[in-house]
This record gives sequence, C-alpha cells and structure tokens, in this order.
Amino acid sequence: MTTINKIKVLVIDDSAFMRKTLTFMLESAGDIEVVATAKDGLEGFELVKKLQPDIITLDFEMPRMNGLETLEKIMNDSPVPVLMVSSYTTEGAEITIKALSLGAADFLPKEATNISTGIMKIKDELIEKVRNIYKQTSIATRLKRISSIVVKDERKTKSVTKNKEWFPKSDIKAILIGISTGGPLSLQKVIPHLQAQLPVPVIVIQHMPPMFTNSLAERLNKLSEVTVKEASDNDVLEQAKVYFAPGGKHLFVNQSSGKVTIKISENPDNTLYKPCVDVSLNSMIDVYGKSVLPIIMTGMGKDGLEAVKRLKQIGGFAIAQDEESSVVYGMPRAIVYNGLADLVLPLDKIAIQINKIFNREFAYAGNVV
Repeated sequence: MTTINKIKVLVIDDSAFMRKTLTFMLESAGDIEVVATAKDGLEGFELVKKLQPDIITLDFEMPRMNGLETLEKIMNDSPVPVLMVSSYTTEGAEITIKALSLGAADFLPKEATNISTGIMKIKDELIEKVRNIYKQTSIATRLKRISSIVVKDERKTKSVTKNKEWFPKSDIKAILIGISTGGPLSLQKVIPHLQAQLPVPVIVIQHMPPMFTNSLAERLNKLSEVTVKEASDNDVLEQAKVYFAPGGKHLFVNQSSGKVTIKISENPDNTLYKPCVDVSLNSMIDVYGKSVLPIIMTGMGKDGLEAVKRLKQIGGFAIAQDEESSVVYGMPRAIVYNGLADLVLPLDKIAIQINKIFNREFAYAGNVV
C-alpha cells in the first residue's frame, strides 16, 4: 500500500468560521493536510517553529500579532511559503501588495461581502495555489534572498557589469515586462531603478485580479523616478512612463495620427490569463514591429512564449530573467529553453540593462552587438 506524502498546511486566522472552512476546503483535495490552526499571529508563529509546515495560509486582521507582523517574523526567523488571504477592497489590495513586497509567496482574494455564502467559490483556486507553491521547493528561501537584493546605481558609479555588454541591433521604441508569481517583490528591484529620462514607455503585464494592479502601481510610483500608473482606456503612451495592465482585463495598443494609445478590453475572454502577455505583446508588435523589447520575468506557466516567437521571426530581441533570481522559473524558462532569449539576466541587472540600452556611454563600443 502506497503512502501519500501530504502537503502540510498551517491555517492562521482569527475567524473560527474561516479556520474551519479553509481546513474543510484544503483537506477535500486528498493530498493536503491541515496540521494545525491558529487564532492569531503569535500562536501561529509558535506553531510554525514546532510543526514546520510546508505552507501557511495567513489572514491580515488578527489580535496580538497581525498578518504583516507575522509574515515579517516568519520570513526573518523561519522562512516558509505564505499564502495571504485577502479581500477585494482598496484597503485589502494595498495591504496585500505590501505583504507580497515583504515576501509572501502569493495571495488568495476573497469577496469582502457575503463571505459565508461566497467563500466556497475560492476552493479550487485555493487548492491549486497551495499545490503550485508546494512544487516550488525553494520558494521561501528565494523570496527571502530576493528581498535583500540591492540594485547598484551604475549611473553614479559608471562601473561595468560582469555581463557581456549587449544592445539590440534595432532601436527600441517600447518595452514590455511580462511577470506573474513573485512580481510585486521582483518589480521593486526593477521599476524604481529606471532612469527618470527613460526615452520609451514601459508596459507591465502582471497577472493579477482587479483592484490589486492599481495598488501595486501606486506603490511603485512612490518609489520611482519614472511615472507609474494603472493604464486607462485612451491613455497616450509617453516616454518615462510605466503602464500596468488593469487586473482582470487585456491591454492593447493602437496607433493613430502619430500617437500610440491604449485600449482596455474584456476580450478575448478565452485566455488563461487576464491580463495576458501574449495578447499585449502581439498588439505591441502590430504597432512597433521588431522595435518592442519584451522582458519575461518570474512566473508560473509560459505566457508570452508565442508572442516572443513571433517577434523573433521578424528580427526582434528578448530578455529573460535567470533561474537563480526568479521566484518561479516558469515564464522565463519557456523563453530560454526555446532558444528565444538574447540575454538572460539576474534580477538586479535588469534595470541596469534597460538604462544601458539608452545610455551607451556605459558600454565599450567594440562590444555593441
């Protein structure tokens, strides 16, 4: 008889109803075991040290030690992947982005209203997220390591990186960043380090539901020299601006009268992700041709692969994040393993490389591709 090694989960939530409901949903999967529940962060942290669970589900609002305090303590003292249980509210989105920036592996959004009747709707998503996080065996240590990365300002030091100096053969007129799991933490190591005079627009496709992309954009805007915003219908693309595709919708670009504008749409409605890297990048290729530069970063799956294939066929270029600095090496892996990446970079070199493309004084002329 074969014994199944179940995924050990610790549920931390001050609501008895939520502790019971999350336990029921998780254990209905068959391969997940809730080894304990805790009613607050202090009790939960002690159980983390005692039981060494594989994954923790963590609420935000709790007595004695709240979710953010608990998360910080866990990541500093006993790194374990943490899945935050969040609400679809502006306040809930803001605190969730902060948690992800502190090292939470992922989050599970729930409706703030009618929880008692609507909570079961998240059952499949909850189980899928727990399973996916469990597959990434080193995710907690990666998150902790990534959070401590310091990006050196090479505009001031004018030092040369160890990476081969690289520039695309064609002029770049726009950049697309495709990213998913681990995005909020990783983007903090990129967007705030882009130069204020960046001469092109940047579009970010971050896999997220509604509400959360705006909070992420606002947070990054406060940290950055470039302007960061959630994209709106009919926005005109401008240099030194970063546009986040709204969660739960697709972003397209159109060209008319010499201007490139943004179109936000619910369609297509049959994509696995919404927003979707493939959808947006194909739209940008239609406008910019080979002059759009995609940078595919951490995330599960292979969103972006098909559009990057198309771009390479017309002579374009692509950058992928390396495995070591990715929280989840899925999306960039698809680019690298299919031979589509012109450059594979660690997280702390991505912003530096973007800046160098437009500031060639950092490069040796003989090394320009």
